[in-house]
Amino acid sequence: MVEDSVFNKFIQRRKTQTNHDDQTTRIPFRLNLLLVIVFLLLAALAFQMAYLQLKKGSMFKAEINRTDNTIETNNVQRGMIYDSTGKVLVGNEAHQAISYTKGINVTAEDMYKVANKLGDYLTVPTNTLTDRQAAIYYLADSKHSAAVTAKIPKASSMSTTALQAAQQDYVAKHKPELSDSQKNAATIFTKMNGAYALSTTYIKETDVTPTEVSQIGEHMSDMPGVKTATSWSRSYPAGNSVKSFVGTVTTEKQGLPADEVNELLSQGYSRNDSVGSSYLEKAYEPILRGTKSRTSVEVSNNSKITKETKEYAGAKGSNLVLTVNSKFQDDVQKVIDKRLPSGTCQGAYAVVMNPQTGAVLAMGGDSRDPNTGKVTTDALGAINQPIVMGSVVKPAMLTGGFESGAITPSNNTLVDQPIILTGTSKITTDWNQNGAFPMDAALALEESSNSYAVQVAMKMVGFKYSQGESINGLPSTMFQTLRNNFSQYGLGVKTGIDLPGESAGLKGLSGRANIGSALVEAFGNYDAYTTLQLAQYVSTLANGGYRMQPYLVSQIRGTDKNGGLGNVEYQAHPKALNYVSASADAKKIIKQGMWQVVNGSSAHKTGAEVLTKLKPGIAAKTGTAETFVNGKQTVTSSIISFAPTDNPQVAVAVAVPGLPEETASYLVNQDIAADIYNLYWKDIQSSDGFK
Repeated sequence: MVEDSVFNKFIQRRKTQTNHDDQTTRIPFRLNLLLVIVFLLLAALAFQMAYLQLKKGSMFKAEINRTDNTIETNNVQRGMIYDSTGKVLVGNEAHQAISYTKGINVTAEDMYKVANKLGDYLTVPTNTLTDRQAAIYYLADSKHSAAVTAKIPKASSMSTTALQAAQQDYVAKHKPELSDSQKNAATIFTKMNGAYALSTTYIKETDVTPTEVSQIGEHMSDMPGVKTATSWSRSYPAGNSVKSFVGTVTTEKQGLPADEVNELLSQGYSRNDSVGSSYLEKAYEPILRGTKSRTSVEVSNNSKITKETKEYAGAKGSNLVLTVNSKFQDDVQKVIDKRLPSGTCQGAYAVVMNPQTGAVLAMGGDSRDPNTGKVTTDALGAINQPIVMGSVVKPAMLTGGFESGAITPSNNTLVDQPIILTGTSKITTDWNQNGAFPMDAALALEESSNSYAVQVAMKMVGFKYSQGESINGLPSTMFQTLRNNFSQYGLGVKTGIDLPGESAGLKGLSGRANIGSALVEAFGNYDAYTTLQLAQYVSTLANGGYRMQPYLVSQIRGTDKNGGLGNVEYQAHPKALNYVSASADAKKIIKQGMWQVVNGSSAHKTGAEVLTKLKPGIAAKTGTAETFVNGKQTVTSSIISFAPTDNPQVAVAVAVPGLPEETASYLVNQDIAADIYNLYWKDIQSSDGFK
């Protein structure tokens, strides 16, 4: 019993000791956990502070300094555009101008007073002043504003924005009579009011008189923010023929294009900046725009400008040197203007290219409104107007035949005969409606055999032709097979020219229900291509199979101390997009056929005498396609060509859509091409040494 009692006491002491030890252990654990949490929180705070200091410090510093120092920027001259000989195509014309730089915290009434003062010395056009703008000007006078407010019910309970809108509505409705001088001042005020703080806008860009400059200079101290300045506008000393592919620049009034305004603002533009809006001016905007001048402006606590320091004078934009010769370009356009047929003709387009490099030497065009008959210079129609071109595609068609094995260099004789299939119209060659005439590939090009091209297309897709067979036997893949073949030459795909707005052409419907149209696709009477695509295509034929990327800008250059062309900053290099892998023997046969188009002995050759007389001689393929204009059947007349045949220096493509059906007008394509070749050997390169 005694031993049990002692044992029980021992056990009880052990339990008490254990409980005490457990409690002692739990306290440090909780403390340690709390310390770890505190440490992690402090570490996170330190990390965040380091991040803000290292990553965002400059931004916060700039924000703080903004209250003391602000940067004012001003525009500089755009880069100029030169032709291949160094002649100025697009320059800058300087104008005496009056500008306004809006200060910080400038009120509408402050600008109202300056506008009225400036209006005493400066006259601006007022025809664009709207009733709303006149109302805003009228209300900028605190006396007028108070008087109008008194006439608005419950004005005291309105928000500032709502009250301003109500005031403007009231004034616009009642239209207080403004004198001519007030309208002048209102127009000036409107320009001022559209500026951001410390941004500069033109009040009058052109036609500022010496008297206006003199009077404004005398009273400038009374008109904060008003300055005499220089504005720039684009000039075209070589004529306007290049304007349609060089593009345009927005005016200060137009400002940034609405669909690009946010992107351009993020790049440092102001809303009223001029910017390239189309074609080369737009494509090379970052190069042409230059770098704005920067002036550091110190502002006192009461928002007054106390000091201005020029940090950077700005840099004129870099200059573009084009592949185009301005005289040749102008002459090509004149040929098109002169040769353009009357009547239903929709226009005429021509592209001249160096087949070895892809350099575009000239690009001209006219378009005619089929409803009014008005003709407009439209060089860019050569890259954005798809046209069904006709038989000019046949060299590409035969290339596909050689590549696929449908025909071979040693076995390429087929019989020109009517193609008669159930489910589609009879297909014949123009000069052979019912006969059967054996011919090889070169003769098929010379005589422009539709039957030959269709037979090659059917062989390419494994269709065995026999008269009366159904077109349902043609495979659904036929369209894609033919288009893949044409695309290796650039037909139906974008050429890659350094101009925005290029069309890839138009593809006709290619479902099972349209399978019969795949037959006429084989000789160019279905899909539509651009004239530039034809030029790239014929250049590929000329140079042995390299599809060269067309380009208009050969160099980007700075400006020297005399204002002329400076150092070369970029030099364009020829770029082959792909290689047409037909055999050398196949390519030789196709070139021979194109030579025979112009110089062959067949009575059915399509090249006219005007081409045969050219020296050095050319290789070519003509085309006609049936089209419709306003419901009337018309014809497109086209041609692809290059010269000299053995050492091609120049490639010419011409397309004339919407011709009337009279046969005499079909040859206009060849007349235009012949004129262009004669001009090329005169304006660009001597024909000496070429046969």
